[in-house]
Amino acid sequence: MRDVAIVAAGMTKFGELWESSLRDLFVEAASEALANAHADHVDSIIVGNMSAGQFVGQEHLGPLLADHLGMAGTPAMRVESACASGGVALRTAFLEVASGASDLVLAAGVEKMNDGGDVTAILATAADQENEVYHGITFPGLYAMIARAHMGAHGTTEEDLSAVAVKNHHHGALNPRAQFHREVTLQEVMTSSMVAAPLRMLHCSPVSDGAAAVLVCPLDQAKRYTDRPVRIRASASATAPMALADRKDPAFLDAVALSAKRAYQMAGVGPGDVQVVEVHDCFTIAEICCIEALGLVECGKGRDAARSGLTALGGTVPVNTSGGLKSKGHPVGATGIAQAIEIFEQLRGESGPRQVPNAHLGLAQNMGGSGASSVVHILERV
Repeated sequence: MRDVAIVAAGMTKFGELWESSLRDLFVEAASEALANAHADHVDSIIVGNMSAGQFVGQEHLGPLLADHLGMAGTPAMRVESACASGGVALRTAFLEVASGASDLVLAAGVEKMNDGGDVTAILATAADQENEVYHGITFPGLYAMIARAHMGAHGTTEEDLSAVAVKNHHHGALNPRAQFHREVTLQEVMTSSMVAAPLRMLHCSPVSDGAAAVLVCPLDQAKRYTDRPVRIRASASATAPMALADRKDPAFLDAVALSAKRAYQMAGVGPGDVQVVEVHDCFTIAEICCIEALGLVECGKGRDAARSGLTALGGTVPVNTSGGLKSKGHPVGATGIAQAIEIFEQLRGESGPRQVPNAHLGLAQNMGGSGASSVVHILERV
């Protein structure tokens, strides 16, 4: 397999983008990535998207988006793994380049969630329909059960959950592309409206529109496009039972742990070697569970990480410097690519007031559903 690098990125602002269509958002992000690499063509296009058919009534995204980018004729396909669709798009592009099948691939993610449809019902299609959704469960409800399990096993409190939101809003306030630029206090989080106990509104990521794109090529060709490529040291994925009831421990994310183990082995590094991390904090309890499954903290100790400053800017291992899904926003198909872009920019020293000093190795973890799928990428400054 060939070594692979990310050479350029493009990304829209995330938020309620009423004046832009799904195809507009894709073209904006993809065009920025192409312009940054001074590239006018690609060998292949991979689009991560969860539910365009339900959100905006549009399937068959590959040829549609290639055409609107001005690249009709280019091989293009859509990939889906619920909220991990963006991460799977990057992994698909990585494998295509590593195998030698293509030399320059556009990996993008896009979602338009605000234009129509019952968002709660659409997102619930990523849960087990027969064993969970049929009985009325929603994703806030599923993550509330994960939170209750973590509280019962490890003594996690609502204040611990709330500290994650405070941290990530602080980071997001420094990110010009984030949906929310407002910091929040612990009191604001803990008195926000209850959604599914113990999860309150400010424990939950928002409904978002947006797109993100990266260009991927062989490392030995990267200098054609940039003088600061970022190598993809590892790309790994894993799955777990979809229904929480079928898991050995609902407070531990097995797919995240397994995808991380595979990524660390591929990269020849361990969790203590990474300096900046993006994890899938669709709900604040998810960040706590993810950093445990990634091995960044001991199992059961994730509840202390945000309150202690361990995972804040200036901490030992800053997590979600972009603001995370909680503050940056969560257009589900775009999230995995946006996470990789945050690490890409951190390793290139382009993150402004969010910059982690001397970061040379970063990790992005993207998750589908309530943890049934997970993708981990480890990126390295070269």
